[in-house]
Formats: sequence, structure tokens, C-alpha cells
Amino acid sequence: MLTLYSQQLSGNAYKPRLLMALLGVPFRIVEINTYDGSTRRPEFLEKNPIGKVPLLEFEDGRRLAESNAMLLYLAEGSKYLPADSFARAKAYEWLFFEQYTHEPAIAVRRSILTAPERASQRTPERLASLLESGNRALEVMERRLSGSAWLAGEDYSVADIALYAYTHMAEEGGFELSRYPGIERWLGCVAAEPRHVPLEWRPAGS
Repeated sequence: MLTLYSQQLSGNAYKPRLLMALLGVPFRIVEINTYDGSTRRPEFLEKNPIGKVPLLEFEDGRRLAESNAMLLYLAEGSKYLPADSFARAKAYEWLFFEQYTHEPAIAVRRSILTAPERASQRTPERLASLLESGNRALEVMERRLSGSAWLAGEDYSVADIALYAYTHMAEEGGFELSRYPGIERWLGCVAAEPRHVPLEWRPAGS
């Protein structure tokens, strides 16, 4: 069985949990927390030298870090990775956008506002800058979703899973999703997918 080292409230850790639930892949969770220092302990650094979650461990001992790499691996051969080469490249494009443009603003602002350990970072300047850059990212998504059902190609894919993770929590970071009707419609469609699970879900026995 696959083992996912996961922090439950992390959007990055939610992505592989959600995809494995959609695929019906059995896995177990080992809870590990960035804030209590457990990701920096020697035993975890031996598994993942970058000291971050999520981390996916296979039965044969192989390990895979980076949430979007996990999505691509797990989705291989499934309907969640487009078969058309251009649609697949567009899915990759959205994955890169998520990690380099969307997550550094939306996820970081949420974390600063909700994690007591980051209270010292709640300066007006930092929060204003993150709000501005996060809204720019949401505007990019809105332009696509105002005229298309899904982000890449014509079907639900890893692109939607990757962007859903932190977008559906964006209001916790002070972003007003009511400004983005295309995104709100899309969030509802993702949540209505068969086998969808919420952030709080964990597999039986974990």
C-alpha cells in the first residue's frame, strides 16, 4: 500500500489525497507537521531531504516528493491526464502556474493569516502585496473559466485538482471569490465529481 506523509490542512498534501480517492487507490496517511518541526527531524530528512510534505512512499521503498509530480504519476493512464498532447501540455502549464504564481500568493496569505506560528509575518505591506498578486492569479483563472468548463482541455484533469486545492480555501486568505463567478461555478463542479472528498477526509484506518 502507498504511504502518504501528509499535513491534513495543507492544500499541497490534499492534491494527491484527492486524486487517489478519485482513482480508488488504497493508501495510508502518516501525519507530519511543518510547524512542530517534525519535517526537519533526521528520520524524515532521510526520506525527503527538502524537509517538506507531502511525500509519497511506495511499497518497494521508492519515494516521490512534490505534489504536482505525484499528480502526474498517479494520473498516468487515467482520464485525469489528457490523452491529446496539446491538452496534456496545457495541463502541465496550469500545474506550473499553480506552483509559481498561484500558490506563492494564495496559499501563503492563507497560511500567514491562519497559522499562529506565522503571526509575525502579518505586516500590512506583506498582506497587501500577497492580496494583489493572488487576485491577479485568480483573474487569470477567471478568464479561462468564464468561457470553459475546465482548465485544460474539455474534461476534469490534474490541472483542476491542482488549482482546486488552494482556490477552494482562498477566502481563508482574505480573497473574495464572489468577484469570480467562473471560478465559483468551477469549484462547485469539482466538488460535485463522483468520489470527490473534502480536505478533512482521510482513508479508513489512517
